Amino acid sequence: MAETAAHTQPLPPRAAKAGFARLLGGATPDGGLRLQTSVRLRWFAVAGQSLAVCLVHFGMGFPLPIGACLGAIALSTWVNIFLRLAYPTPYRLSTQLATALLAYDLVQLSVLLFLTGGMDNPFIFLLVAPVTVSAATQPLLSTICLGALAGSACLFLISWHLPLPWAAGVLFVLPPVYRWGVAVSVLATMVFTALYAFRLATESRQMSAALAATESILAREQQLHALDGLAAAAAHELGTPLATITVVAKELSRSVPPDSPMAEDFALLQSQAVRCREILQKLTRSPGEKDPLHGQLTVMQLIEEAALPYLRLRSRVVIEQQGAASPEAPEPLGERRPGVIYGLGNLIENAIDFARSEVRVAGRWDAREVVITVSDDGPGFAADVMDTLGDPFITTRSSRSRAAKEAGASAGLGLGFFIAKTLLERSGARLSLDNRPRPDTGAVVTIIWPRAAFEGAELPHRWRIIRQPSTVVDHQGTA
Repeated sequence: MAETAAHTQPLPPRAAKAGFARLLGGATPDGGLRLQTSVRLRWFAVAGQSLAVCLVHFGMGFPLPIGACLGAIALSTWVNIFLRLAYPTPYRLSTQLATALLAYDLVQLSVLLFLTGGMDNPFIFLLVAPVTVSAATQPLLSTICLGALAGSACLFLISWHLPLPWAAGVLFVLPPVYRWGVAVSVLATMVFTALYAFRLATESRQMSAALAATESILAREQQLHALDGLAAAAAHELGTPLATITVVAKELSRSVPPDSPMAEDFALLQSQAVRCREILQKLTRSPGEKDPLHGQLTVMQLIEEAALPYLRLRSRVVIEQQGAASPEAPEPLGERRPGVIYGLGNLIENAIDFARSEVRVAGRWDAREVVITVSDDGPGFAADVMDTLGDPFITTRSSRSRAAKEAGASAGLGLGFFIAKTLLERSGARLSLDNRPRPDTGAVVTIIWPRAAFEGAELPHRWRIIRQPSTVVDHQGTA
């Protein structure tokens, strides 16, 4: 039971191919690099380069090709001016244009380094910056290309460059071994920072997508709550015709003799009209006023309601209460929360998906905490995903049984367990994952609430549900 199935449709093959193409060569999911960001970074580079060149030449008096250096810097200025005139400020650069601009930045910086000492220049590490920006904002293929360009420029500058600006009459030359050492350190820094930035950006996008999926499910639950308002509006509209029916039925009952065959029918009509009025009064209850009978449920009721949609699947579902309720620790009664029911149901569905024959859902409690355990007799959690399961887009659906694959089951998107975990933890629970001890096989998910977090606000005593201690409720699914 390594991953729960999100209640969303899997990506079709065309969408999956599009996502892979987006990763390697297309636009990034969040729209790519913003024009304003690119322009601002280039203005910062122009200012820094101008200050460094002028300080070295005019401030320190070191000779260097000042005209060529200022010309290369001026070209970046014109590039920024052109971008500002050609595109609106909120424009997001396409992958091709963003990659071309970053490649230009690498070439322009390499030209400046060529004019001012090459590998002997201490600013050689600035070659890392464009590659890092690409790793954080562009697809993997663009970053690889820019990394290859930066690496080529670095190796070129080891042997081919103008002398480093230094005092007049003094030639500053570093040993070749030291130059190669600097080149290796630049390349290592480039690879490390690029991988780090790419990983951080990818995780950020995945988390955003997963949270969006979670919000979509919560919005669906909110739509169900919105039906309460529609029911109240319908009850309000039906109130007037129902009152008319009640008055007419009462007048008709008075117009017939008591021994008439129609007297009984009029009495029945009047009683049913009164019953309809009582139902409408329940529907028009204030949205903030909770129904104490249906707005609360016990631990075992929570398990039964979450497991109900899956009782006729291929695996047998066994619901059990571990330990009888005692006067010191009666069965907890908590608020009905759709997110908790959905999350627990998702875990049960996943257990059924991976189980060979049986899934056990057990509930127990004491004076301090409430524990629900979902276990199966399937292959269990793989060791390589035990620590990462619960992060978005982490899935082991490929390890499902052959029968499930032949039945056409989805490979999963890796969001199910993340959504279930998020919804349950939002209610105050914590989740732990483990495998059953040998020689048994199977996965175990344990959900633990502090008793106070599960119970929430206490119900009035007259509404407390009294439940006899249950042992085992066995549901046999159909094959």
